[in-house]
Amino acid sequence: MLPILTQTLKDAPIVQRGDYHYFIHPITDGVPELTPALLSEVADRIIELVDTSVDRIVTIESMGIPIGTVLAMKTGIPLAIIRKRRYDLPNEVAVHQHTGYSKGELYLNGINEGDRVMLVDDVISTGGTMKAVIRALEIAGAEICDIVIVIERGEGAQPLRAAGHDVKTLVLVDVDADGVVVKSVLG
Repeated sequence: MLPILTQTLKDAPIVQRGDYHYFIHPITDGVPELTPALLSEVADRIIELVDTSVDRIVTIESMGIPIGTVLAMKTGIPLAIIRKRRYDLPNEVAVHQHTGYSKGELYLNGINEGDRVMLVDDVISTGGTMKAVIRALEIAGAEICDIVIVIERGEGAQPLRAAGHDVKTLVLVDVDADGVVVKSVLG
């Protein structure tokens, strides 16, 4: 299952950034190209795993946007994008995020108290962004029905699971100087 995703991960180039082995992949970086076949495969698998009777799909800029867009198109569910820029709209929720490689504010708009949401993102590694997003959704009064991450790398999902969040990931990977190793595929 997920043959395009797993093959493109195995083929992903590795760039050394200090002590960190960074893999370059269409889902996480949008390069070298993000094909309709890959996006469709990922979206179809997510749809199989989640409750699609939600009010909103929520994703995070930037690489969650293509995944969220395809999901919205396939399900007819509106998409709310958590942005890295303030819009000063009524009920905007701002939260601070800190990951292993960045920090800053995230801004949630378009979510109402009581909204049932599906949270979707491209990758989880440290879990810092996801913790901030969950906090923003809780402040907004949303009910998080599903959390789905395409690629899990590292230990970032474990504290979220320990806190009671059912984080689903399509693939679990490890990365070293030799490349990406797909350790498991959900399903």
